[in-house]
Amino acid sequence: MAPDFDPVRFIRSMAKSQHNGLVGLEYQGHGLDWCELRLPYREDLVGDAATGVVASGPIITMMDMATSISIWLKAGKFRPQATLDLRVDYLRPAAPGKAVIGHGECYKITKSIAFIRGEAHDGDAARPIAHVAGTYIFTDG
Repeated sequence: MAPDFDPVRFIRSMAKSQHNGLVGLEYQGHGLDWCELRLPYREDLVGDAATGVVASGPIITMMDMATSISIWLKAGKFRPQATLDLRVDYLRPAAPGKAVIGHGECYKITKSIAFIRGEAHDGDAARPIAHVAGTYIFTDG
């Protein structure tokens, strides 16, 4: 059965509105249970002008969306959900001037809960900026 959820169309629909679109998230790639998004470097996303480092908020936003999309890919359809728990282990600052890539994976879905994990990096996946793990609850009953 072909999945009814199209992550490319979903990300494009957010391009001009909504929080994820306003921070500039871009589609990077996906598979059956994973999604990669790209957060281009922008000065208005910098948390400390002296360092030029992107603030953690936009990175967390990207990871929340990448892992959410991974759930809909694994389920093969969009289901309303809420983030129950998203643990972010922030390992190092992003390099100034570089885009950040967020990889999210859904590794298990039950009747009401989805389990995710992921990582963010700025060009070298072997040197992650952050790891995430969490759970989402479906709100459609």
